[in-house]
Amino acid sequence: MILTQEEVKEFQENGFLILRNFLDKESCEAILDVAKVHLKHKIEPIESEIDYLVKSKEYRTHVTDYNSLEEKRILTPRRLRQVYERDILFKEWMENKKIRPILKELLGDEVVITTAHHNSIMTKMPSKNSVTEWHQDRRYWSYSDDNLITIWLALGEENSQNGVLEFIPKSHKMEFLEEQFDERDYFRVDKKMNMSLIETKTSTTLKAGDVVLFHCKLLHRANANSTQEPKISFVYTVKGANTKVIDGSRSAQYREILLD
Repeated sequence: MILTQEEVKEFQENGFLILRNFLDKESCEAILDVAKVHLKHKIEPIESEIDYLVKSKEYRTHVTDYNSLEEKRILTPRRLRQVYERDILFKEWMENKKIRPILKELLGDEVVITTAHHNSIMTKMPSKNSVTEWHQDRRYWSYSDDNLITIWLALGEENSQNGVLEFIPKSHKMEFLEEQFDERDYFRVDKKMNMSLIETKTSTTLKAGDVVLFHCKLLHRANANSTQEPKISFVYTVKGANTKVIDGSRSAQYREILLD
């Protein structure tokens, strides 16, 4: 599959692109079934809701242990980590051949999976979940440049009630001051200089099989899930082969997979 010139331009200008009905229903259901088993049994490594709320910028930047800080019996999973190695269905999606030429076109380079970051099944569980604040994915990563793209696969409907993604278009090309972010590098909603930009946010309902591609510096967020059903998504990140990992960093502690 090759993108149109209009689609490439949309990604370059706005920082994100939605591919509707990209993955078939049967594949989505198969991935979802395996994910639910791992979530039910709370198979580590996991990020819990408490982990998300308490882990500092320093922890997220330097600590390579992705296991939850919480006791397994009581934790609420926020995401399953390191899914590339968990199941063949997860691995096959991350190595999907149909999406490779799209990623190569947008990166302008050979495509490399980074297992150090994202590489996750993301969840918002009913009644025990929190808002995802405005942020840029790049903030905790250590690479030579910003040529990284996140791939988000909806495994069910995602809407304003259960925490669909929201984006600030064009924010991936903007320069920000340090004071516009808090101590954990979340974009501050209490800053007057940020408010007018936040008002430009956009979102759209996603269906199972829809894929969202977005730039690693694009500001995005998601509401809490106020429904009685879990919202479950698959997210991983790729980089261009010429984008080098910084030696000794957390980003360098997990392997990379070059997609031929």
